[in-house]
Amino acid sequence: MDEREFKRRTMQFGLDVIKLVGELPRSTAGIAIGRQLVRCGPSVGANYRAACRARSTADMVAKLGIVEEEADESAYWLEMIALADLLPRTRVEPCHKEASEILAMVVASRKTLKGH
Repeated sequence: MDEREFKRRTMQFGLDVIKLVGELPRSTAGIAIGRQLVRCGPSVGANYRAACRARSTADMVAKLGIVEEEADESAYWLEMIALADLLPRTRVEPCHKEASEILAMVVASRKTLKGH
């Protein structure tokens, strides 16, 4: 997957997260978890774009580390939504799967870059 496609994929992930958060119940838990998820989900793409503009390999590795953290945090909150039965698991699973796939790709990229 090239840089352009991954930018598109991470942006779509952010949009999917925003839509999912909009479906959360307006309970205390729904609002609190929604706020957390709406911060980290879209920031995956924003931080990936920043990583693409890195000035050096070390800078890119560091910025991809932020992408990794945000994708992992997104996966956490998506798991929390499913476990707390705030939304049906069938609704949460596609976003969780995408967060996990993005996370795996970023981890692999960081390992490759660290090896250079």
